[in-house]
Amino acid sequence: MLLAAFAIATLAAQTPPLKEFSHKKHLKLGNVAPVIAAAIDKGTYLGRGDRIRPFLNSTNACAACHRGLEDSDHASAANRPQMADCLVCHNTIDPPDSCAFCHPKGAQLKPASHVAGFLDTHTNKNLNLDLKTCAVCHGKTFTCLGCHLK
Repeated sequence: MLLAAFAIATLAAQTPPLKEFSHKKHLKLGNVAPVIAAAIDKGTYLGRGDRIRPFLNSTNACAACHRGLEDSDHASAANRPQMADCLVCHNTIDPPDSCAFCHPKGAQLKPASHVAGFLDTHTNKNLNLDLKTCAVCHGKTFTCLGCHLK
């Protein structure tokens, strides 16, 4: 019991806080796995779709967002929905300007890689940045020149 509470507290500390989320409301939509799969297949998914695509052939509505639970003994980041999952349906949102739609004001949303000096060093090819993951916060039309011409 104590270990489970520790695991939940650890997960909460690693996840940016969200405003209230309604499972009841989202479950009324039915199984969203085919919708997420279609976004991956069309190339409009704003994350690493290749990693989750095999899990989306499920008829279990919960498994669409909470992938791999049947192979796990405890909850982990691998079982939680990714922000890119949400952006499949909530696609009129313009990240990062609309972060407040899901995240409370003042929430720490910057990734660990965005340390002091990141703006000066992020173009270093040795960092092996995955630009596809940048799209989740910076939007689908994100380009380097979008910031560097300002």
